[in-house]
Amino acid sequence: LSLGQCEASIAGYRRAIALDPALAAAQAGLAAALLHSEAPQEALAAAEAALALAPDLAPALFARGTALAALGRGREAAAALHQAVAAAPANAPARLNLGNALVDLDLLEQAEAHIRAAIALDPALVPAHASLGFVLTAQGRLDQAIAACQAAIRLDPDCGQAHWNESAARLLAGDFALGFEKYEWRRRHDRFARRMPTPDGPAWTGQDLTGRTLLVSAEQGLGDTIQMSRYLKPLAARGARVQLACAAPLIPLFADLDGLEEAFPLQAPPAGTGSGQRPRQHDFWVDQMSLPRLFGTRPDCIPSPQGWLAADPARRAAWQARLPPGPRVGLVWAGNPLHSNDFRRSMPERFLAPILAIPGIRFVSLLVGRAPGAVTAHPAVLDAAPELTDFAATAALLAALDLVIAVDTSTAHLAGALGVPCWVMLPFAPDWRWMLSRPDDTPWYDSLRLFRQAAPGDWAGVSARIAAALARADWSARTVKAAPPIDHLRRQSIRT
Repeated sequence: LSLGQCEASIAGYRRAIALDPALAAAQAGLAAALLHSEAPQEALAAAEAALALAPDLAPALFARGTALAALGRGREAAAALHQAVAAAPANAPARLNLGNALVDLDLLEQAEAHIRAAIALDPALVPAHASLGFVLTAQGRLDQAIAACQAAIRLDPDCGQAHWNESAARLLAGDFALGFEKYEWRRRHDRFARRMPTPDGPAWTGQDLTGRTLLVSAEQGLGDTIQMSRYLKPLAARGARVQLACAAPLIPLFADLDGLEEAFPLQAPPAGTGSGQRPRQHDFWVDQMSLPRLFGTRPDCIPSPQGWLAADPARRAAWQARLPPGPRVGLVWAGNPLHSNDFRRSMPERFLAPILAIPGIRFVSLLVGRAPGAVTAHPAVLDAAPELTDFAATAALLAALDLVIAVDTSTAHLAGALGVPCWVMLPFAPDWRWMLSRPDDTPWYDSLRLFRQAAPGDWAGVSARIAAALARADWSARTVKAAPPIDHLRRQSIRT
């Protein structure tokens, strides 16, 4: 196992268990090997088998907690890793994994204490320095976070996790130059590398694009794809014939996007094969999230912050005719439950109560991908989700609304790309693109206003400020008109 030969290690441990089923150390070793081979459910079973034989066996407690964390069972993981630390207080990896589990519970101060303890026990433990950088970033202590990441990089210059964590801290601080340079390390980070296919042919790194076909590969979330689609027109202006491989629900949205020659579905690579892209029909390819770096983007020169997409005028008009009179406000209070950060960015629906209590407003639920809750049964709420079959349909409805209120989801990015006013409810530790130096606005989208948590989990405070802003809103500030041409999108806002 120390040589990285996971399959041989698993086979050896299984043979030992067959020879002596009561050998708890063999079960614990099997759990460790299964964790290294990314089989956390099987690792959990092996760890529990070991603990049934030896309840205080420290390696088994460590393996059980680590497996539970990998399975997303955060509270159980933290409890198990507390036991592992109690059984072996000098075990630096146990301290580190406990700290990481506490991060997942938003217990940031406790997490920092355990991660620092791991570093004190083993100053050369590279992942501990990288994790400390993450925790400090989540607390908004960006200079310290960058220093922690750089400590990890001094120990291991190829630590993708440390470079990636440093990129987040730098981007949150508004350092786009170094932030996007470090962002390139995502291809060497376990979280992203396996999901980023490498298309055929050479990568585009700034070569002349005149008359050339450029394949832009979408990556990460739907919101990321929308956000970075602003670069497709500038690519076409450099002479490229631009193709976009992206998630299928986005393709209708981009059908008339100026500068895009063709969009087609991004498919997962077949098992045992290459990129998963269709046969090569391009001269160059580029990862979409690399475009800000390649264009030298800074906060003061982001392309099209006023918006660059337009909804279908006929579909927008149809929604305008159907929606009830009065201020029309869209609501999205939760995102994709499979998102790794969903427990932070999604707001429990009970916190919507102060917002829904504002009189005279007709709310429209835009929440898709989740079972309808009590909010959609509220008398002031129209549930539009069944009709939002793709992002072009969602764009038409957003363009007919006076305001969108959303957590950090693709809907917020879509509103910004359309130039529709949107109030974004952000967790205390936001995604890098929302920065920390801009309290209530963002250079990425003119029409977005940010409402940030004052402390981890402070949705009550966010909701109260949203409700107060709604109560003061001057709805005459935005006149609903036919969608303007894409080159003449105006900044639209609600005065509060």
